[in-house]
Amino acid sequence: MTMTDLKPEQKAAALVVAVGSRAASGLLQFLSEEEVEALAAEVAKIGRLHPETIDALMSEVLYEAEEQRKLSAGGIDYAKELLSEWQGNRGEEIIDRLMADLNVVPFNFIRDIDPDQLIPILKDEHAQTVALILAHQPAGYAARVLGGFDNDFQAEIALRVGTMGRTSPDVIRRVESALRERLGTVSQAEVQIKGGVKDLAEVLNNTDRGTEKAILERLMRTDPELAEEVRALMFVFEDVATLEDKFIQKVIQEVDAKELAMAMKGVSGEVQESITRNMSQRAAETLNEELEMLGAVRRSDVEMAQSRVVAVVRRLEDAGEIVIARAGESDLIE
Repeated sequence: MTMTDLKPEQKAAALVVAVGSRAASGLLQFLSEEEVEALAAEVAKIGRLHPETIDALMSEVLYEAEEQRKLSAGGIDYAKELLSEWQGNRGEEIIDRLMADLNVVPFNFIRDIDPDQLIPILKDEHAQTVALILAHQPAGYAARVLGGFDNDFQAEIALRVGTMGRTSPDVIRRVESALRERLGTVSQAEVQIKGGVKDLAEVLNNTDRGTEKAILERLMRTDPELAEEVRALMFVFEDVATLEDKFIQKVIQEVDAKELAMAMKGVSGEVQESITRNMSQRAAETLNEELEMLGAVRRSDVEMAQSRVVAVVRRLEDAGEIVIARAGESDLIE
């Protein structure tokens, strides 16, 4: 078959075949179920394509894409390109400030609403809708909202945040518009893509330990691979033992001794040893005395103390005072 023989729907099928299944799957998410079915039928029926036909098809696609880019050359991306050409790095700083001033994050209007007021409204929404909304919120805010749902709904939302890919800007605008009507709030936000494993890990890092554990346990049952990806990006109290000694010392300096003792209740000897070896002998003895004096304590109190210590670790990392080595990352350059 040649280019002149191909109908539009056959060209679409030929493009899917030409780019391969992995790249094609990224295109399909922008189509409706009916369109995907029709396209799949054409792919199944399409005959053998000559290399010259493929080359001509790809040239046509590139030409159409370039023409479309010219027609819609405005917006944030064009502003970035323009200012970068004009002032280099200085231009990038300007556009960053401009984007902040323009309030470009979707669902930004929600942040003015108390999470306790938002939770009853979102409880009636589909999990995918809630996931889309929370993926665009600061992790701490999203965590507070997530904590207001029952365990099953939490797990379903977490699964959808973790597996969320690129969402159509039109879908985001429609959801945003519907939510604004329900809340009686107006927003001029533009579109920015969020969601995925990293965002889910950040949200869970800001939840209480009980919520975090419940969600991860359910994810392990429904999608073990996703659960492991999320866990690899998270930092929990026990991970203190993986920090370099100089960073552990920095954390210890920022945490009250009684709080640290409560956080250490029930943790492994390895974690306890990693902390005490980074203290002076006198401080270590005082800490051990605090531990003995505590006796039996509620699990919730221990988890709260651990969450506060982890919050200190995250704050120090954000400030660049410590480094957390995460899975797949290395601080060394050969």
